[in-house]
This record gives sequence, C-alpha cells and structure tokens, in this order.
Amino acid sequence: MKDKRFLIASTGFTPYLNDFPYMELAFRLAKSIHAGGGQVRMFMPKFGIINERKLQLHEVIRLSGINIVVDDEDIPLTIKVSSIPKERMQVYFIDSLEWFHGKMFLRDEQGKLRDDLADFMIFFAKSVVETAKKLNWNADYIINLGWFTSMLPLYLKTYYKDEPLFSHTELMHILVNDEKFKGEIPGHIEKKWQFDDILKEEYEKYLPADYEHLFDGASFYADYLMMGEEEPDEVIRRIFNKYNKIKGKVTLDLLEENPRIFVEILKQFQTFEE
Repeated sequence: MKDKRFLIASTGFTPYLNDFPYMELAFRLAKSIHAGGGQVRMFMPKFGIINERKLQLHEVIRLSGINIVVDDEDIPLTIKVSSIPKERMQVYFIDSLEWFHGKMFLRDEQGKLRDDLADFMIFFAKSVVETAKKLNWNADYIINLGWFTSMLPLYLKTYYKDEPLFSHTELMHILVNDEKFKGEIPGHIEKKWQFDDILKEEYEKYLPADYEHLFDGASFYADYLMMGEEEPDEVIRRIFNKYNKIKGKVTLDLLEENPRIFVEILKQFQTFEE
C-alpha cells in the first residue's frame, strides 16, 4: 500500500483538540499511514476554541477564496494549515468567519446544540471535497470519524458522485463514541439536502437526524466500516452489527492498539483488493 493516498476527516485531531479519545485515534491513524509509506491529508474544522497563534496556524492563500453554497447562501472558505511537531504532517483547517468566531465548539454558550449546526456540517463536508479538488488530491481512501463529519459520505456518494477525481475513491467510516445529544440536529437539514438536489431516498438513512442516524447514514454509504472503540456505546455497536450482516459491506473489527495500527488495516485492504 505504499504511496496510496488517504484523506482523513475528523471533528478533531490531537494535539489541536483532545475532547474525545477518537481524536487521538485519528492522529495515530494518520501517523501510521505516514510510517507505512502512505500519503495522508488531514482535515478538521477550525473551531473558535482553537488558539491559532499557540498552534501556529496560517492561511493558505492559494486554497482560500472559494465560495461554498449552503442552502442558497454563498459562504467564503478560508483554509488554514499547521504542521504537527516532529511528525512532518500537515493538518488542513476548514475555516470561515461565518461560523468559526468566538469560543464555541458544537454548542452555544447555554450548552444547546448550535442553531446553525446543519449548515455548519454541510459546509464542512463540501469544503473538504472542494479543497481536495483544488489540491488535485485524488485520494484512494477517504476516512471519516465523528458524527460532525457524517455528511461527507452522503455528499461524496450523491452530490459529487460524477466528480472524476473521486471515481476510484473508497470510503471508510470509523465508528467512535462521540458527544451524545438528544433529539435532532437543529437547522431544517432536509431542506438543505433538497436544495442540493439530493433525493429523499438518498438521505433517508440519516432520518431522523439524531445521534444514531448520523452514524447510520455514514455507515450506509461507507465501503468499509471499522469499530474504533474498545468499549463502544450501544448505538455504534448496534450499527456495526447491523452492517456486518449486509452482504457486500466489509467491516473491520477493532484491532489491538499498537503504534502501527493502520499498517495492519492496510494489509486487510490489500486482501480485499486481491
């Protein structure tokens, strides 16, 4: 699998965010790809809680300036980048003055899910794809972690299904314990999918747009599914077992934790391709 290209989209990577254990896992996956001779690009949102000066983020002018359309609104995209110390790996940050100001993460000052969360998630998914296009990064595999990134598989398999750059790309969804929330994400997300000409039969796996169905929809569109937790919560265990029984859906059980975890996954990928 040497020289294979991997794009990893995560709600966060250590050391930039450490709110959940899977952010450390996302970093280790990228590190293992790099150690195994693969090429990797890492993408995460530039939340307002991230200290740009301390973590040495800087804008990439040649990648910025694209307008991302979300529900008939043009949102200017800014791409920032930082290098992980001692690893020679770069992280690309999806940024916009529209959503990333202040110190909010996924909730507002009162602890409620952000009112603009649906727009925010779609903006992130489209921005990752558009940035990959501008980089001409025809990834062999795209991997996503966290429910915030769950729109990426949907958009890649529907909205961008005819994009030549991704004609041979395979998707891997890693199921991880994430921040639980009650009810559906705010923001009338069906209306926004319909604006992008995504049909109801294409997004119905995401309905209702709650904690469970965001994972379920992303798992449905993934080519590979991996359990990323030693002790998965009931929701992600149920989803993993569900798709493990579907013919044609390749799932990977959690591997023993080791610094070269992804090298072992690559060997399994290679077996599938043969």
